[in-house]
Amino acid sequence: HMQLWMSFIGAKDAVPVVVSEKNDRRFNAPEWEQPLFDYLRQNYQLTSNWLMKMVDNANSDEVAREKAVFFTRQFVDAISPANFAFTNPEVLKLALETKGESLTEGMKKLAEDLQRGTITMTDETQFEVGRNLAITPGQVVFENELFQLIQYTPTTAKVHSVPLLVVPPCVNKYYIMDLQPQNSMIGYIVSQGFTTFLISWKSVTPEISKLEWDDYIERGVLVAADVVRKIRKVEKMNVLSFCIGGEIVATTLPVMRARGLDWFESVTLMTVMLDHSDPGDIKHFIDPNLVRTREALIGQGGVVSGKELARVFSALRANDLIWNYVVNNYLKGKTPAPFDLLFWNNDPANLALPMHTFFLRNMYLENNLTKPDSFSLCGVPIDLTQIDLPTYIFAAREDHIVPWKAAFQTTKIVRGPVRFVLGASGHIAGAINPVAANKRNYWVNEDVSLDAERWYETAESRPGSWWQDWTAWLAPKSGKLVAAPKMHGNAAFKPIEPAPGRYVKESA
Repeated sequence: HMQLWMSFIGAKDAVPVVVSEKNDRRFNAPEWEQPLFDYLRQNYQLTSNWLMKMVDNANSDEVAREKAVFFTRQFVDAISPANFAFTNPEVLKLALETKGESLTEGMKKLAEDLQRGTITMTDETQFEVGRNLAITPGQVVFENELFQLIQYTPTTAKVHSVPLLVVPPCVNKYYIMDLQPQNSMIGYIVSQGFTTFLISWKSVTPEISKLEWDDYIERGVLVAADVVRKIRKVEKMNVLSFCIGGEIVATTLPVMRARGLDWFESVTLMTVMLDHSDPGDIKHFIDPNLVRTREALIGQGGVVSGKELARVFSALRANDLIWNYVVNNYLKGKTPAPFDLLFWNNDPANLALPMHTFFLRNMYLENNLTKPDSFSLCGVPIDLTQIDLPTYIFAAREDHIVPWKAAFQTTKIVRGPVRFVLGASGHIAGAINPVAANKRNYWVNEDVSLDAERWYETAESRPGSWWQDWTAWLAPKSGKLVAAPKMHGNAAFKPIEPAPGRYVKESA
């Protein structure tokens, strides 16, 4: 600090004492090179680096140290000079150029977001579900109080005889898999000749706030699978699951096995964590005392706000998903650029308190999915080591919600033939990587007996989207090609309304 101060007052040559990391976009603008603001930046970075090192080297147990490091990082990110009008030269320059209009507009946007209870991340006027999002053609062919089942319209003359059931997460709306036509995973799957059905979960309301995990199995996946079998007149189907949808599917399999229901040909787990021994930074938000408090209320039911969950996910990448928008929206008065993925990110779904509390207790706190018969669902002891179906596991290398090494541990749980593929980027951008864009890359390695590090070291990097690898794996498990169905549903399950249906349009 003395060296920095001496440089600032001209007593020594101006030599930086700390340099910004290349991926730190907060201080990239040339305005930060002005002497005063360069001093503020370096002062902040020098102090925050010292503080982080001090906490990281604290004499405490590993759990306490990791939690202290995480929340100290939250504090350090919050007090950045970039986050305050009078210490951000970009904000001051814009305020002078607009004669204060940028600050006035920013306060208006802050007031609007305070009323909404969420930070605006994109120009939401540019998107609407059913108009330019979730527009892959199809029909809702079944619904109950928990979900709607969508059957998509074929776009090929012939389709595989074995249908595909898609089980998305219930904590978010399904249309992350069906954004716009150019980046719709559902659209791509249909174009490859797969007869595709998808579960659209209902955002929980007070009327259904007593739903338990068992319900998502009994009245969710099992009902949807039975409807698919009856509509397509087949015994089996393939299943694609995403995030928490994969945990619902994984816990459904032992129930099906106990009941003699051999309905699934294969299972795909896309960014799914079954082993929660090292779940990443999200563990710091899961407090045993909070879980115990909520467990006392399970009998009464309750709604866990989707906005609450979205704030937790944003805090895992605070600079990108919180402070970036604080500066852009409230200090600079700008409207964020239109971005379909961020529109979806701000459109969460509610969960039932009993279901969510069970999830936190058994998956995150006790890691029971790795302990055969440690708990039961639908009257069946859950043992995932008995899963012997062909399984495709996709993980994303920079995923902050499902760390890829945690997803890799699934290869050590299930005992069927397994293919593990690692994609570039994060939880969403890594998973939703359109073939046509030809972006990023993915890694493959047939030897899943290795540990995660060794698997990655010896893996082959391939350019483009992992979707192509997945459809090449799925096609041989999807039966022969037959004429595409000319109608949706059948006499027993008639179309109810066009896709995307009502449930996905309901606000949390």
